[in-house]
Amino acid sequence: QVQLVESGGGLVHPGGSLRLSCAASGRTFSYYAMGWFRQAPGKEREFVAGISWSGGFTYYADSVKGRFTISRDNAKNTVYLQMNSLKPEDTAVYYCAADLARPAEWVGNNGHEYVYWGQGTQVTVSS
Repeated sequence: QVQLVESGGGLVHPGGSLRLSCAASGRTFSYYAMGWFRQAPGKEREFVAGISWSGGFTYYADSVKGRFTISRDNAKNTVYLQMNSLKPEDTAVYYCAADLARPAEWVGNNGHEYVYWGQGTQVTVSS
């Protein structure tokens, strides 16, 4: 069983930055493909960013490309989402997700491709 715990959310002004963290349990974190998704009130969950278990491949939604960066630290069993130049439309609950048994270069951008999910952390961008 894989457990994921997100942290780092909060209230930030437009143009500000936040860094989300997702701590994972399990000794095989190095082999987890990881993703970040978000869901705003009244909207469907959407893909934000993903990283392969090898760490060599990343993929971003067009809406966050150039502003957000996903990274991982396998020694700390943690994946990060650095969010810069935040906009009000980035307001949502952010979830991390994990999946195993994927090729080293695989990055999933569909929530149905991930098996394990965290409980989410709220990000609010407002003046």
